[in-house]
Amino acid sequence: MPVCLPAGALAPGATIGIVGGGQLGRMSAMAAARLGYRCLILSDEPDCPASHVALGCIVGDYDNPDTLRAFAEAVDVITFEFENVSARGLDLLAALRPVRPGAAVLRISQDRVAEKSFLNQAGAATAPWAEVNDAAGLEAALARIGLPAILKTTRLGYDGKGQALVRCPAEAHAALLELSPKPLILEGFVDFACEISVIVARGLDGGATAFDAVENRHRDHILDLTLAPAPIDPEIAARARGLALRVADALDLVGLLAVEMFVTAQGEVVVNEIAPRPHNSGHWTIDACPASQFELHIRAVAGLKLPTAGRHSDAVMKNLVGPAQTALWPAIVATDGLIGHLYGKTEARPGRKMGHVTRLFPRGGLPGAFGIRAALGPLLPEADLPDQGIEPEGGVEPG
Repeated sequence: MPVCLPAGALAPGATIGIVGGGQLGRMSAMAAARLGYRCLILSDEPDCPASHVALGCIVGDYDNPDTLRAFAEAVDVITFEFENVSARGLDLLAALRPVRPGAAVLRISQDRVAEKSFLNQAGAATAPWAEVNDAAGLEAALARIGLPAILKTTRLGYDGKGQALVRCPAEAHAALLELSPKPLILEGFVDFACEISVIVARGLDGGATAFDAVENRHRDHILDLTLAPAPIDPEIAARARGLALRVADALDLVGLLAVEMFVTAQGEVVVNEIAPRPHNSGHWTIDACPASQFELHIRAVAGLKLPTAGRHSDAVMKNLVGPAQTALWPAIVATDGLIGHLYGKTEARPGRKMGHVTRLFPRGGLPGAFGIRAALGPLLPEADLPDQGIEPEGGVEPG
């Protein structure tokens, strides 16, 4: 007897529209092709990475009504690889086609004040925070939260951009003048033992599944290494997964959600930020899991049944950032055990994510720092596993 697709699911051959043409859109389109779907990309840049593997690409401004209308009318459902689309643009797209995750979810993730408010209402602990509109508001926030702290834009910002570490009132007022757009948000410092993240997929039927918590280590405010699973107490990891699932349910999410968290020395789990899309810290799932974060994202968007977010291997994921690390590519592809992924970007600028490398280990066999250094082979000069410290969060990933 033939098995029918779930009610509302897209049949093979349908077209999924992806807003954004970067590496997240590229890997999502590749996962969609495996499931029999076509993808149309909307990008503000020609020759974007996602366009190389998709049915086609519409190039235009993300806020142009004519561009958005032409894009929506050519697809069956719409999703995003990044959040920075205007409210007007979101409303127009949602009026024409199903948008997954929905506009309400994107609005929360676009604004740090809305995001922190939502997380606290959902019962998730965050760093202490306060909205800052002017100098008087900054003084009040500093008096309540204290120093050191981080002053950030509430919108935009990624990989350390749009934020400033402030250690004294003078630094805070200087940052207030430099950072834009206003309003800003002041966040208290979290003295964390490590940073972790959990990625959740949630379907049209409300069923959800979460990947194991992973540890993220940064260099110059950019994700450098992800260790899967996170080498933390299993009870803490279970709490983190449960928290991420609770946040996804509170959002009524359809799609994928990355929840970044801090683990304190006391074992507390504090949510840093959320991203309703595939996430850099989930790239290891392509090679270490039967179904990657990108496949689960596409399955959720298309209305398909979600498999369990399990893994068959432990893994270390290393980002390739900028010209120096990209120049190691010939050595990477010549080294047994290293699984390389390039994103098809034409220019390797400093600080730009150009690809990533994954190294697999038997399940339960993730080594310590020395073993990871040895396993990364030609990446050894770049992967020195920096000591954990206090760094501002990464924010929105550019395409």
